[in-house]
Amino acid sequence: QVQLVESGGGLVQAGDSLRLSCAASELLFSSYGMGWFRQAPGKEREFVAFISWSAGSTFYTDSVKGRFTISRDNAKNTVYLQMNSLKPEDSAVYYCGARPNYYRSYDDVRVYPYWGQGTQVTVSS
Repeated sequence: QVQLVESGGGLVQAGDSLRLSCAASELLFSSYGMGWFRQAPGKEREFVAFISWSAGSTFYTDSVKGRFTISRDNAKNTVYLQMNSLKPEDSAVYYCGARPNYYRSYDDVRVYPYWGQGTQVTVSS
């Protein structure tokens, strides 16, 4: 059974940094691109960042460009999201998802068959 387990969330102040991790098990990790999404209360889950299976391509939503960095370690079956200069509007539950390589889209939740349980990030002003 595929499992994605996020960790690294917490309560921080504006301007601080956090590093999220997502460890995958029972998944042929190199066959999947990995994405980070977030969901704030009362809002839909939104795309944050994506990294291709080889880490050769990365994509970010405009609001996090220059502040967040996605990376992956295929030997450890783990994807990371380094979040710097955090803002209160970054507060949300952050989810990682696994997207099969045969899809072209990366920002559509429908192409991610596997999700983690989420980790809460709260940024105080």
